[in-house]
Amino acid sequence: MDDRLRRQMEFALEIDKEKNVFRQTHLSGKGRNENDAEHAWHMAIMAYLLKEYSNKDIDISRVMIMCLIHDIVEIDAGDTYAYDKEGLATQKEREDAAKERIFSILPEDQKKELTALFDEFEENNTPESKFAHAMDNLQPLMLNNSNGGGDWREHGVTKEQVYGRQSKTREGSEKLYEHTDQIIREHISKGNIKE
Repeated sequence: MDDRLRRQMEFALEIDKEKNVFRQTHLSGKGRNENDAEHAWHMAIMAYLLKEYSNKDIDISRVMIMCLIHDIVEIDAGDTYAYDKEGLATQKEREDAAKERIFSILPEDQKKELTALFDEFEENNTPESKFAHAMDNLQPLMLNNSNGGGDWREHGVTKEQVYGRQSKTREGSEKLYEHTDQIIREHISKGNIKE
């Protein structure tokens, strides 16, 4: 096997570890906690299905790749819960180190390509990254809604926290933000999200 193929195969095997990183969000139907790989796959499919609701024209293939790779770094860095202040304070440092280690497995051209897409997602300045962030916010909200808001209740999440996170949804899609706003209001009225 030549070196390029060996490195690509090593990376492909390494990212299998993403299936072992579990999130706070539960699968629909009050199932077990979802893992990062399931989250990324679900986001990518949702991006494709919902692309017509992007605020701007987007290259959907770039969005889907961003969705698929955005949590690979959590193989090393671990999942940081969206509302965990302590974890969020060290998240960038942990994820930058993980990004360097994991993407360095690849041949240099692919390392640069995936690192650039990861950084574009993190910087959230392009229409593609904004729409990918909308999916990153909408997907767990949809699952939590399907489970009666249990994850918000369990963690004592406030409306300020939820609306703060969903502001990125609005940057990617006004239409999808309107949908999330209805869900949030419903869960505030039920007491699942604190006032």
